[in-house]
Amino acid sequence: MSISIGVVEDHSEFRQGLVYLISSFSDYAVAWAYSSVEEAIENFAAADVLLLDINLPGLTGIEAIPVFKKKCPELKIVMLTILEDDYHILEAIKSGADGYILKKTSPTKILDSIRQVYDGGAALTPMVAKQVMAFLKPAAAVPGSPSQLTAREKEILTLITQGMTNEVIAEKLFISIQTVRNHIKNIYDKLQVHSRAQVVVKAFREKLI
Repeated sequence: MSISIGVVEDHSEFRQGLVYLISSFSDYAVAWAYSSVEEAIENFAAADVLLLDINLPGLTGIEAIPVFKKKCPELKIVMLTILEDDYHILEAIKSGADGYILKKTSPTKILDSIRQVYDGGAALTPMVAKQVMAFLKPAAAVPGSPSQLTAREKEILTLITQGMTNEVIAEKLFISIQTVRNHIKNIYDKLQVHSRAQVVVKAFREKLI
């Protein structure tokens, strides 16, 4: 029995290439292929695995993950994208993606990834796996560092996890932007992180808010 695959990819040539690749093997079958999430949802039919781009017209791939999961809870979703930054990788994984591979991945590896998630595994290229593991592995305990966050720092940390910019935080708390930056630098130092994405992941993972 072949693995049925849905594709959402707005680049027509790449989408057609995926369809051709998948259809060339008897173990795989293309259930449907569309250029947008909206089109895929409107014409949705059950499939085993979905190859989903992130940068799409209308609803993005990451925003669409819970929508597809709600329609078909057993659907396995693999993000297939050019984006290899921490933020998009972690947002996709947190939103429920079963795999995250890059478009520059070889055709054989793409097919292997489909098989991996279909069999219950997680499809991640070595680079992506390394980034995810760096964030999601248990952090080495730094004595008292989270508890050393001041009340104001915890307040700002909460606002960061809500997606607020420095400017919005400053306005909301009636403090200067430079003061916000100073607090955020202190938060980074205490939590041993280097970016907003890392702050958000660590805050949720270690229940700091």
